[in-house]
Amino acid sequence: MSDGGDGVYVGNAGADGAGDQGWLLGHFKPPGDPRHSDDVEIKWGVHPAGDEREKWVRGERRTALLVLISGRFRVELPGRSVLLSEPGDYVVWGKGVDHSWRAEADSTVLTVRWPSVPGYRVG
Repeated sequence: MSDGGDGVYVGNAGADGAGDQGWLLGHFKPPGDPRHSDDVEIKWGVHPAGDEREKWVRGERRTALLVLISGRFRVELPGRSVLLSEPGDYVVWGKGVDHSWRAEADSTVLTVRWPSVPGYRVG
């Protein structure tokens, strides 16, 4: 929405995320933009029912937190399937944990990953 040049950015996650696969903050935002960060990445993910990753993320180099805002969302981890069904349900996985996901119903999720790794941006 707007960066008033004062180091403050005011926006809307749905509108801003739509232009960048849901990503709101991370190393991929331009330097000088208040949303630029080498420390963390934040995504507002809006997924229609049936939406899923095409393939598993392998060799993950970050830690991740995924919080269900609305819907029903499944995260697949090695040897474990986690269903997020109530707003506020969340899952955290660490570096080296492969994963995939599937929206079982229209879903909105907030994902936080750290650190923000240049050259490694899997949507």
